[in-house]
Amino acid sequence: MNKVLVINGPNLNLLGTREPEIYGEHTLAEVEAITLKLLKKNEISCTVEWFQSNSESEIVDKIQTLANGKTDLLVINPGAYSHTSVAILDALKSISTAKIEVHLSHTLKREEFRHKKLTALGCDAVIEGLGPVGYFTAISSQVYKRKFTK
Repeated sequence: MNKVLVINGPNLNLLGTREPEIYGEHTLAEVEAITLKLLKKNEISCTVEWFQSNSESEIVDKIQTLANGKTDLLVINPGAYSHTSVAILDALKSISTAKIEVHLSHTLKREEFRHKKLTALGCDAVIEGLGPVGYFTAISSQVYKRKFTK
């Protein structure tokens, strides 16, 4: 696998300070560093582009750039948009790139409105509740899936 895009949605720019009892004490920059460190330690070589936006339209626009087929994997944490955004769901369905949705917290152990994930319907898999390691898990799972399902 060569190229990965990681999209983080609303409020993830506040990681480390916003509800650390739920989302952990790591900042988004630290989550990125942890992911890259784990990839290197496990000898997984790929280029990872990180993108964060609080804007639904910017997230949709970024997803649509993947229509060119030059990215191997999209890892997306849509944040609260996962429960409400038909626009992001439609954008996810419009691309053929492999897609994995990630959530830092275990959403099924939280408020009932967080149990329904519209955007997950446009993804190949969902990983949640692993904290920052979820991003590494998403990327590495795709690497091993490709390796063993040829």
